[in-house]
Amino acid sequence: MKRFEQLAHDLAELIRDGTLQPGQRIPSVRLASRTYKVSPSTVFRAYYLLENMGLIYARPKSGYFVTSLTSHSLPEPAAGYDETQSTSVDVSELVFSVLRSMREASQVPFGSAFPCPTLFPMQRLARSMAKATRLMDLRSVVADLPPGNHSLRRQIAVRYAISGVSVPVEEVLVTDGALEALNLCLQAVTKPGDLVAIEAPAFYACLQVLERLQLQAVEIPVRAATGVDLGVLEQALDQHDIKACWFMTNFQNPTGASMPADHKRQLVELLHRHQIPLIEDDVYGELYFSREAPVPAKAFDRDGLVMHCSSFSKCLAPGYRVGWVSAGRYLETVQRLKLMTTLSASVPAQAALADYLEHGGFDRHLRGLRSSLETQKNRMLAAIDRYFPPQVRVSRPTGGYFLWLELPPGNDVLALFRAASERGIGLAPGPMFSATRGFGHCVRLNFGHPWNDSQEAAIATLADLVQSR
Repeated sequence: MKRFEQLAHDLAELIRDGTLQPGQRIPSVRLASRTYKVSPSTVFRAYYLLENMGLIYARPKSGYFVTSLTSHSLPEPAAGYDETQSTSVDVSELVFSVLRSMREASQVPFGSAFPCPTLFPMQRLARSMAKATRLMDLRSVVADLPPGNHSLRRQIAVRYAISGVSVPVEEVLVTDGALEALNLCLQAVTKPGDLVAIEAPAFYACLQVLERLQLQAVEIPVRAATGVDLGVLEQALDQHDIKACWFMTNFQNPTGASMPADHKRQLVELLHRHQIPLIEDDVYGELYFSREAPVPAKAFDRDGLVMHCSSFSKCLAPGYRVGWVSAGRYLETVQRLKLMTTLSASVPAQAALADYLEHGGFDRHLRGLRSSLETQKNRMLAAIDRYFPPQVRVSRPTGGYFLWLELPPGNDVLALFRAASERGIGLAPGPMFSATRGFGHCVRLNFGHPWNDSQEAAIATLADLVQSR
């Protein structure tokens, strides 16, 4: 890390932990130069970087000040969600109608589920793909059937070890993206009619999987600071014959909420007492903004009840559709289901990713990606603070690339979705994240694209639409 980047990083930490407060003047260039024993040009470069990140702003002839980002936070879900009930799922038509509207390339992509492709090392990956294809042993077409390419699985096991989780290579099964891994895990432990505990709000693909498999949903509220409400979950486990839990423990889609490590440990202990498997969706786990990586719930698993699912689609290789699962005691069942359905993930894509992980500089790429996403988050939060009315509340995620907005009562986000689409702005309305079509006054916004004037104008337009209703 260069000296100006280190200085910017240190000052950013002071802003994040509240040592430097919103609106407070930061040290002058001259004072910072003396204090940190660096040249004025180094300080200027650090301040420009912080300004681009949306953490500070300049006042003519006055210096630099900490940006006054919105202080609102994700509110507690409606009280009704504390009364857990089993619910049939029927959201696909709404989801498909929303997804159809997002295909327009000219649309501001606030409703997208994906980050910008330019954030990923696609040319370097292409070189790995060419190398893997050129050197590929024809026997690998058979050898790389489930559980998958051994070199890739070994690299995945190394990533687990880096995060402090012991997962042997033999327990890793490569899949066609994380969504297939999640599907297979759910099929391994349920049958039609069974009850599954999910989040409220939940990732819409989770709802679609339950709908397809004819499973019943038991919605558990997500809290801003702690993720899934463990008290409500415990009550639900006592009241219902729940067969599995599907939770996103890090940077949850759509709220951005994360479970603290202690809550993850308590979650695993609770499910251990009931002997209920946890399907852990951790596709955003590498996209953290803090110094330390968050541990998955899998780190606290002692009896193989946690099936940890992840993917390279959100952190490295969108479109390659390569994911995996560490399936614990259910590995053999999940592997047989894989053989019975899609047989194998793309053999060249597996080999290409194995080569990149070994030689391509994955951690260097991740540092740049995290920095870009955090910058874009801060720019979007600052814009929301400038344009939206004070009654609006917004999440403050520490990773991922989604914000969750709660609009003032009376707002119809489906009507807002249609009005925004007519103006070339995408957004994801709250009801598509609920089995009960709840969250009718909430929206999810994607900050995974480089900030520009059109996005700034789109936030202003959305604010006008909200205030005019």
